[in-house]
Amino acid sequence: MNRINPAKLLHSKWTAVEPKNREKHFLVVEVDYDEEGIVIDCLLEAVISRRKTSVNWRDLTNSDHWKQGWK
Repeated sequence: MNRINPAKLLHSKWTAVEPKNREKHFLVVEVDYDEEGIVIDCLLEAVISRRKTSVNWRDLTNSDHWKQGWK
């Protein structure tokens, strides 16, 4: 279980445990908030292909799929 501080989510680095399309390393480039200022969604950008993917920020806490940092 990865521990995430929502305030420090923007520009954080992530590694996919099971890479797809040779995309392993990602950077959080955008964070979406609701009306109350609570994080609801984030946009990940693959380092190699620059492809962007929207994910629920709580999915990043699952250490079976994501690791913090670039490893």
